[in-house]
Amino acid sequence: MSVYLHDIPLDEALQSFRQELERHGLYGRLGCEEIPLDEKAVDRILIKPIWAKLSSPNYHACAMDGFAVRSEETEGALPSRPVILDMGVQAIYVDTGDPLPGWANAVVPIELVEQVGGDDPRQPRQIKLRATLAPWSHVRTLGEDIVATQLMLAEGHELRPVDLAALASSGATHVNVSRKPLIAIIPTGTELVPIGSVLTQGSIIESNSLMMAGQIRSWGGEPKRYPIIPDQFDILCRSVQQAADDNDLVLVNAGSSAGSEDFTAGVVEKLGKLLVHGVAVRPGHPVILGMICRSDRSGWVPIIGVPGYPVSAALTGEIFVRPLLEMWLGKQPTKPVEISAQLTRKTTSPPGDDDYVRVAVGRVGERMLAAPLSRGAGTITSLVKADGIIIIPRGVQGYSAGNEVTVRLYRSLGDLEKTIFVIGSHDLTLDLLASALESRGRRMVSANVGSQGGLVALRRKETHMAGCHLLHPETGVYNLRAIQDYLPGNDIMIVHWVKREQGLIVAKGNPKCIHSLEDLVSPSIVYVNRQRGAGTRVLLDYHLTRLGIPVQQIKGYPQEEYTHLAVAAAVSSGRADCGLGVAAAAEALNLDFIPLYHEDFDLIVACEYYHNGFLDPVFELMSEPKFQQSISNMAGYDVSVMGEIVLDQWKGD
Repeated sequence: MSVYLHDIPLDEALQSFRQELERHGLYGRLGCEEIPLDEKAVDRILIKPIWAKLSSPNYHACAMDGFAVRSEETEGALPSRPVILDMGVQAIYVDTGDPLPGWANAVVPIELVEQVGGDDPRQPRQIKLRATLAPWSHVRTLGEDIVATQLMLAEGHELRPVDLAALASSGATHVNVSRKPLIAIIPTGTELVPIGSVLTQGSIIESNSLMMAGQIRSWGGEPKRYPIIPDQFDILCRSVQQAADDNDLVLVNAGSSAGSEDFTAGVVEKLGKLLVHGVAVRPGHPVILGMICRSDRSGWVPIIGVPGYPVSAALTGEIFVRPLLEMWLGKQPTKPVEISAQLTRKTTSPPGDDDYVRVAVGRVGERMLAAPLSRGAGTITSLVKADGIIIIPRGVQGYSAGNEVTVRLYRSLGDLEKTIFVIGSHDLTLDLLASALESRGRRMVSANVGSQGGLVALRRKETHMAGCHLLHPETGVYNLRAIQDYLPGNDIMIVHWVKREQGLIVAKGNPKCIHSLEDLVSPSIVYVNRQRGAGTRVLLDYHLTRLGIPVQQIKGYPQEEYTHLAVAAAVSSGRADCGLGVAAAAEALNLDFIPLYHEDFDLIVACEYYHNGFLDPVFELMSEPKFQQSISNMAGYDVSVMGEIVLDQWKGD
């Protein structure tokens, strides 16, 4: 049996919430306020139409510097037979914006006349015209832009900067707009500490409220972040009641599950009505929907219990909070931009839930590809990296690699078209490359799947290039034999990127006195490994074989991580005593490093993207001294061979 009060489909949860909002008169605009017409009105939603009070221009205005004339007196003017007009009688000088004299009906630009006599170029005795002017030439007639009483903007319009100028020209000084919803955000959890606090073991920086407040402000609401509330029922009740008295919506972050210190559902039941506890969506399963009665019994306020994991919190905002704010503001519901893409790898899904999967998106050749990112609800960086989401509906247990999927985009199509995919081995220098490419008009999206996984992605034409450092045990040469095995006949290049040190990452001070691979067989030492197919794993296995050390004797050998930094983090946290990795990862987390091997880390490049210029920014950076120096400044890297082409298997069309 579910531990939640209800575990219902998303559409049923939304319907229940809507019915309760309608019952209390909260389904529709919240109200109107009149605000001055200034820059703060941008993005506000008009609740009433605006009609012009003034015409613009409100007089016949001269549109050029020149001379006001009667057009009929210019008839017959030809290049060979000019018409001559007397100043003061038939013509007078005017500047742009001057009222047109009542007797005139045209302006001739000053550069189109020949002036006769007089010392002041603006006041000659006569002017010669060599072309006929049509009536109202170079004149902005009264009401040319705006005519008094015309409709300027309709109800429901979202004000833009250009709208402000138009409204000011029409005589408006104030606008009636939808009142901004006031949204309370209450973070809960005894383990939480404010931003900037010194962390101790067991404490977590409270960052969700900052993210949620940013979401709310971008959607048109006015957020208020409340102080962190510890996991105490009575204190949370008081805080929620106060927030309900002062706001239009209360968001309680964390405490929405069913643990011993998850009090949100109980608070809602005590102060009002609990509608939903548990929605069949992932991430975000333990969502709470309810209503709280104000202390003075003047009305009801909706409350949403937002799950504590960052990704769950963000998606709960998108699914439940954004539509509510748009409805209260009178905005049209946001229609996400959607595209079709092919999935790069198999993705499984719980059959009973709508599953929101974050993906990186980019074009490789003729195909738009979607690469699933980390699925953990606590990995906020997966949302930072996400270009969009795919929704696997309940009843579907997942999609296979190559399936066509619909992606709801977080980024513009223009951004996706300039995205460079790098799938393969992890290296810290690739993060520097990604940062440097932004200023050169390219985005870089990387997926850490190991060297072998990168070569498979190249073979499937799912990436532009791959990081690789696969050692051939018989020849001692990096990458060349692997290319022959995985990519026979493919148009690829091997480009030297860096030479780097690999060694054992150990705790500061090396308390276990680890100095070589032979020490790993000690029963007191716990090792953390890289995943199968990673070049570092291949390097380890090669040297273990040479030393005659069975992997079964190494405690922790099956424990796998996907990046050098993750290995360093495992050592730093005490989860492991050591792991094979690069020196820069040890330096990043203030760990010690036992150097063992030097190796080549190369970029394996699909030739067509080199020859068509798409990867030009990458190759330009390889020869840039400033960029090379930024890598040399990191521990354990040698850039002396960067940019050298080792192999070029390009056949062309």
